[in-house]
Amino acid sequence: MPSRAHYEFLKANLAALLRGRLRLREGHRPVSGHAVPADFVGVGVATSADAATDAAVLDAVSALGVRRVRLDFTQDDANGPVARLLDALIEAGHDVWLHLVQPAEAARRMPGEAAGQEWREFVDSVLARWGARVGAVEIGSTVNRQRWAGYTLEGFLSAWDIAWHTARRHDVTIAGPNVTDFEPPWTVGLLDLLRRRGQLPDIHSDNLFAERATEPERWDHKILGRRLAPLLRVNLMRKARLLQRLGADAGVARMVSPAAFWTLPRIERRLPDSEQKQADYLARYLILCAASGALEAAFWGPLACHREGLIDDGAAPYPRLERITHYAGIEGDPAQWRRRPAFDALAAFNRLIPGSLYAGRLNRGDGLEMHAFERGDARVHALWTTDGRAAALIDLYPPEALAAAEWLDRDGRSLDEAPTLVTESPLYARWPASADVRTKPDAAPLADVVIHRHCAQRHYYVRDAEWHGIVRARDRAEADRLIAGLHPRAIGAAPDKAGSMRLARNAIWAIPDPRDESRRLVAKQPVRHHLHKRLLDRFKPSKARRSWNGACELQRRGLGTAAPVAWFEQRSGRTLTRNWYVCEFVAGGLSVGNLFATWARGETHASGIERDTLFHALADFLVRMHNRGIHFRDLSGGNILVRQDDGLAFSLIDTGRIHVYPAGVPLRARLGDLARATNKLPRSARERMLRLYLAGIGRKLRPWHVWPLAIYDFKVRLKRRIGRKAWKRWFARLRPRKG
Repeated sequence: MPSRAHYEFLKANLAALLRGRLRLREGHRPVSGHAVPADFVGVGVATSADAATDAAVLDAVSALGVRRVRLDFTQDDANGPVARLLDALIEAGHDVWLHLVQPAEAARRMPGEAAGQEWREFVDSVLARWGARVGAVEIGSTVNRQRWAGYTLEGFLSAWDIAWHTARRHDVTIAGPNVTDFEPPWTVGLLDLLRRRGQLPDIHSDNLFAERATEPERWDHKILGRRLAPLLRVNLMRKARLLQRLGADAGVARMVSPAAFWTLPRIERRLPDSEQKQADYLARYLILCAASGALEAAFWGPLACHREGLIDDGAAPYPRLERITHYAGIEGDPAQWRRRPAFDALAAFNRLIPGSLYAGRLNRGDGLEMHAFERGDARVHALWTTDGRAAALIDLYPPEALAAAEWLDRDGRSLDEAPTLVTESPLYARWPASADVRTKPDAAPLADVVIHRHCAQRHYYVRDAEWHGIVRARDRAEADRLIAGLHPRAIGAAPDKAGSMRLARNAIWAIPDPRDESRRLVAKQPVRHHLHKRLLDRFKPSKARRSWNGACELQRRGLGTAAPVAWFEQRSGRTLTRNWYVCEFVAGGLSVGNLFATWARGETHASGIERDTLFHALADFLVRMHNRGIHFRDLSGGNILVRQDDGLAFSLIDTGRIHVYPAGVPLRARLGDLARATNKLPRSARERMLRLYLAGIGRKLRPWHVWPLAIYDFKVRLKRRIGRKAWKRWFARLRPRKG
């Protein structure tokens, strides 16, 4: 039966809902004019039995330039390594946020007399020893996750009552209750209960995760789904501002996020460049937190951990209890630690942004973020796009502002050349404080352009009076060679059928590589459109741009394709054929379609590849492709190339029809791809391939899974009988023969 505390909890939430306290007009946008605290950034730390770990932690925190640290402290730590590290941190002058953690087993026994007495004695002894020397004491640990923390509502209130009164006697700053994620009912309910008891904290703490939305600035689809997310507009900014206001309504205006991180395995579900993406998200998250004006501090935690740390400690096993609940220790050898890109990204943010005045967001549209900060000696703009997108700097600033800027990458390194694009990896632009820096009012990303930011090359945007496009190159000098050799004025018209690799709706031909005349590239240009395509394609990006985008989307997801080199199109858009796509030449690629045709004739081996080996490898590849959100939509066997390296490796060509899903591809669309890919196989082999694929996504073959394949086969037969080519053959037979 619900207790009185539960009724009070629900009553507080109902009152907040009826009074409109969960609404925040324009809450998804920042408000300018606030100062970002100089000690805004914090990091969660831990240690091990080896005293060398303490020194490594102190060295890492010093390299980050961070003064604030958060240390988890539980009932077994008073005479062990954690106490040793706490003393070392205080001696080094750090502002320690001491997080007192009641063990989950003891939390489950609350409110119990024995567990309560143990907790009281622990809190009293810790605060008597260290209370006067730490910046704040946090009570509570992921209290809205009973499976992790162990608390019921009554159990937490009992633990809070004991710790709050003890902390007040020791005159320390109290933080809590450590709700995790954005769950306003818990914030409203718990703070109201504490207010009624006269036990409010001095600082409201909430682990303000954005990881569940994938990208820090995205609308959170976990609230009411992806379709309604753009209508609700709940992003990190709204979350921070709303939670701070809810705290202020209860009587606690100060707010801190004591822990947040992106785990590498979650990123790797979609993107293989997990460490680079973790660094991107960290920088973007911290900039948005600073821009929100809602937080006194934002901590990243943990410092060292193989799964989500700024440092890879080399220890693969993850503890049974989530580190967000209790960061108990570090397991790896400090001599083997490796600093990840996120380490440098945090250090760069900490050098550039804290201690400044937030001057506001400089654009209003989605897909591009431009935030201005001002400090005594400089103006700093933080710029980035959402994942996969790009914005041309010439669309954001006038030429004089671009020429006067000092450009720094996400990790704080000065760039050796002026960039042409803003990408998903944050870019800092810095000018003297006296500079009059203006931005263009219609600043926005390039429309329908995708890039793979974390490839080995850089991207260079090109625009002149008639043409625009992008080339990928190692540096500016190589880019200039590619632009000179691949620009539409230089590449020339598509050759005739004799000089082409293919000539139908598109011309595909080999051209010399401007970087090395002994190598070849492949150029593709549309040369013919059917009538209905002439109408429909006017509302789409050019074919060249679609091919470029598809290849970049594949590469972003770690899937093989012919590497894109350049894309150009006529800016006027008056013609559908004045656009070119150029990619690397794939040598020695064997078509899966040719292998399938060979096996359809009854052979079991082709080109040294055994059929079942290919089926298993191809099924795994297609599962990975679909799980990472790629619906190919033109997955004929001829568009799947296979190479024999250590095993079988696949790459995809003809990428212009790719559609990308934010999560995995729906089953119906997956089966549509499989229908095209396996069309040349006999029925028994096709079902074998389908079973292997379905097993890879945890399903068994059912009769309805075969229907999309049968429907596709029917369409193919119908097209062969009454399609355009069939009519051409029919008219050819009616045409009188000469002689």
